[in-house]
Amino acid sequence: MDPCTFHTTRTLPYPPGAVYAAFAAPEVLATWWGPDGFTNTFEVFEFQPGGRWLFEMHGPDGSHYPNQSRFEVLEPGERIVIRHVNAPLFTLTVRLEAAVDGGSRLDWTQVFDDAQVAQAVRHIVEPANEQNLDRLTRALSPVAPA
Repeated sequence: MDPCTFHTTRTLPYPPGAVYAAFAAPEVLATWWGPDGFTNTFEVFEFQPGGRWLFEMHGPDGSHYPNQSRFEVLEPGERIVIRHVNAPLFTLTVRLEAAVDGGSRLDWTQVFDDAQVAQAVRHIVEPANEQNLDRLTRALSPVAPA
């Protein structure tokens, strides 16, 4: 197992285009991005290759976490690559594939630059990524056809 990489796969009952749209629309993304209990304030959201994404996550305990990312690759309905450019440094790749039932298979791969950092945050990242995908699924339920 690569100590820098966290990976999860999920089958969602929504087509790839609807899942992609939940990333592309800042008003939707802000409602589900992050683990349970977190909210977001977006400052800059340039959803285009090379575009900046500057935002602050607000924890349920009142803590604030500034984030700076760049959209590296955007392939509608297929792939999103986001580079997190402030600490901790990582690249998130989300791949979407049509499932036989009209839904999507989502592959979420987060690769940290530093293995020691990745291992230090493993206990946070693994459940947070699952919670993030749970929140994505809930955000899609009122807006996307099943």
